[in-house]
Amino acid sequence: MGKKKRHHRIHREGRGIIVTLTFLIFAVNVPIYLYMSNWIFAITLLLSAVLLVFVTYFFRNPVRVLEVDDPNFLIAPADGRVVVIEPTEENEYFHEKRLQVSIFMSPFNVHANWYPIEGEVLVSQHQKGRHQGAWLPKSSTENERSLVVIETPNKVQVAVRQIAGAMARRIVTYAKAGKQAHRNEHLGFIKLGSRVDVYLPLGSEPCVSLGQLTTGNMTVIAKLKS
Repeated sequence: MGKKKRHHRIHREGRGIIVTLTFLIFAVNVPIYLYMSNWIFAITLLLSAVLLVFVTYFFRNPVRVLEVDDPNFLIAPADGRVVVIEPTEENEYFHEKRLQVSIFMSPFNVHANWYPIEGEVLVSQHQKGRHQGAWLPKSSTENERSLVVIETPNKVQVAVRQIAGAMARRIVTYAKAGKQAHRNEHLGFIKLGSRVDVYLPLGSEPCVSLGQLTTGNMTVIAKLKS
């Protein structure tokens, strides 16, 4: 592994929301300041500040740059906790058994998703579905989701599935078929926490364990068979 660089900014998915929220807070608090008692204004101002801080924190966008020496390393596409490492039948695209590594994102995790590996995007498709708990195994096939398939220069295909959960109501996917997937670039964004599944060829070597916390674009989760 090479040099790591990190700092923070606001994600583009949240900039408009934060600006709008700031104007709304201003519009609500000015009349309260002018016409209501001081204690009501103090409570409203405190609640407004907490809301603005939370929304700003939610849309934080850490800039993470990781230099990878081995192109066969799979890097975590998301912050969260590893909840699945097992061979499973992938019947949406591959229709064969694959090694599945799943990362559950809580509402307090960074919600940006990164490309786990470099290559060409073969497939980028969105499917409507339910919004049940993303920790449930059936959420991979029944929830709203977006599937991205990447083919590496060695012609190995890796799939990344963004899954909406009970609270997540919007999946944003920047990957488009025919585009190149590059390390250190965003694949998409999931609002309000959810789950990301990665499907690898059997024989790939997991580099994480169940329950382990991952840092998106930083943690090595697996290594493809050479």
